[in-house]
Amino acid sequence: MKSIAKLLLLLALASPLSAFALFEECKGLFPNQAVPTTNQIGRDLCFDDFAIYYSVLDKKPIYAVEVLNGVQLLAQRPRRTNQFYEEARLAFQERALLSDYRGSGYDRGHNVPAGDMSSEGGMAQSFSLANIMPQARQNNQGIWAKNVEEPTRQYAKRTAGSLYIYTGSTGSIGTIGKSAVTIPSHIFKLVYDPSKKTAWAYWVENSNEAKMTPPISYAQLMQKTGIDFHLPIAITEAPTEAPSNAPAAQKTKVGGWYPVFFDQYLGDKADEIITKIKEGKVASVQIQYDRNAELAKQIAKQIQSQTAMIVTLIQSSPPQSTTVSYERNRVVVIIHSK
Repeated sequence: MKSIAKLLLLLALASPLSAFALFEECKGLFPNQAVPTTNQIGRDLCFDDFAIYYSVLDKKPIYAVEVLNGVQLLAQRPRRTNQFYEEARLAFQERALLSDYRGSGYDRGHNVPAGDMSSEGGMAQSFSLANIMPQARQNNQGIWAKNVEEPTRQYAKRTAGSLYIYTGSTGSIGTIGKSAVTIPSHIFKLVYDPSKKTAWAYWVENSNEAKMTPPISYAQLMQKTGIDFHLPIAITEAPTEAPSNAPAAQKTKVGGWYPVFFDQYLGDKADEIITKIKEGKVASVQIQYDRNAELAKQIAKQIQSQTAMIVTLIQSSPPQSTTVSYERNRVVVIIHSK
């Protein structure tokens, strides 16, 4: 029955899907601009500081990629926003919704961690639900954060150059929400060090009882996931010492889509959006809200009264959050810049 539902979803989608991701705007985020290949069908999404190959069937990333180095990690970091939002570039039937996670018992687990972000734009974009998967709560806040994400950052700080990091998930132990967001059975993080042409991967069960095991080889990860990352590998096991004199990888700033958050009406903030529209810098505007329809309509009315822009309003209910109590009253304006 699940296979039939997925087939019907594919037939209903407005634009064609492909198992061959292009990432035309952000190939610089991949080693030698070589994009991974897989038989999994998805959409490629470029962000300022990372990229995602997204499954419209599973409503979560197949994999995400980022470039990580000590310079950015040791510099002043942007404030964590905790402001999740739905990905406006995806059709409504393709995207995960804030309401899908309500009462699910699962965390909204980042693929590219917010803790890796070095710019305000990257920080905001990391909370797109396109970068999120259903993750066991104690796993997300415990073993994954402490034994995978933090050691990866510490290794990057000891490295002279940059690392390429791929994060994703695979398998299924069920779904959450009306959108049927797949709960993955396993999560992985692949670390590639171009200075030594070495790669290794963390492979963790997506459960609260998961135990940390030694990293697996690059070859083992490809076998488990069915993804060929096309890395120029000389050694397949985890290194025993930090490399030196690694070449710096180039980040490609692509922008394109970014959120602006309103917890109350702020005329100056709305005026900034209007100014960008009048300057011809904005292609489209979408406003997402839950309870605060009045604020959403007020912002839309101001934009449409002063510009020729047609604003799309979408209502969706975010999940309950112990850390962000005001999410349900928040309004998110998604800007598509030219």
